[in-house]
Amino acid sequence: MMGMNALLVICLMTTLWVWSVFKRDVSVVDPWWSIGFLLVTANSARLAGAGAGRWLVLAVVAAWSLRLWLYLLARSRGKPEDARYTAFRLRYGAERYWWLSYFQVFLLQGALVLLVSAPLQYAASAPGPDPIGVLDVIGAALALFGAGYEAVADAQLAAWKRRPGRGEVLEEGLWRTSRHPNYFGEVLVAWGFWLFCADQPLGLLFVFAPLLMTFLLVRVSGVAMLDEHMARRKPAYRDYMRRTPALIPAVRWHRNVPGFRGGGES
Repeated sequence: MMGMNALLVICLMTTLWVWSVFKRDVSVVDPWWSIGFLLVTANSARLAGAGAGRWLVLAVVAAWSLRLWLYLLARSRGKPEDARYTAFRLRYGAERYWWLSYFQVFLLQGALVLLVSAPLQYAASAPGPDPIGVLDVIGAALALFGAGYEAVADAQLAAWKRRPGRGEVLEEGLWRTSRHPNYFGEVLVAWGFWLFCADQPLGLLFVFAPLLMTFLLVRVSGVAMLDEHMARRKPAYRDYMRRTPALIPAVRWHRNVPGFRGGGES
């Protein structure tokens, strides 16, 4: 099962890489991260056969995956390559980066999909009838809440970007309580996914997956990188960082600085 899932992810990432070479845009990979989760979960459930628990896992993953996929596809339409990938292209040279990106970006993201989705693969391949248990319900509730929280944050950010005369940063709605409410939602989703397999034999061992996802979002490609980028571009963001938690939401009771409306992500 794991071997077939790995092959499916490699095929997905290879197809995206070929498309990126044609378009000269490595950013095409970004919207498809969540589809990799849906792909391996669906294949694991297919191989294991029908079961209420497996159907629940698949339904929750599909709801999160398809929403995020469609949102990121729409957001990337008509935009140039992400600045991160353009910087790599300049650093390594266009004559090398077209093939180097296959290993640095596409296969790396594929490996991370397989690692972070390991609890889902394990839960979806549970033997027997696989009835819905207490941890399945809690995991589904947590993951759906996180997916909904992320969707609201994304919608608020998109609406703010369309607003004429907006400030430097968004500081309304969920963005008033956290600098990265969308990432907070993603963390909740990852921990909800792990709960799906926590009641299975050896399921507790798969806690490495949400821990890895949390680490990546906080220290590698999420909060740390984006905060540095935004603080460098927007002076008001540095003040926003001092007053607003990075990830876990917290109520702020003081009033906004007069004339300052606005942390958003660009």
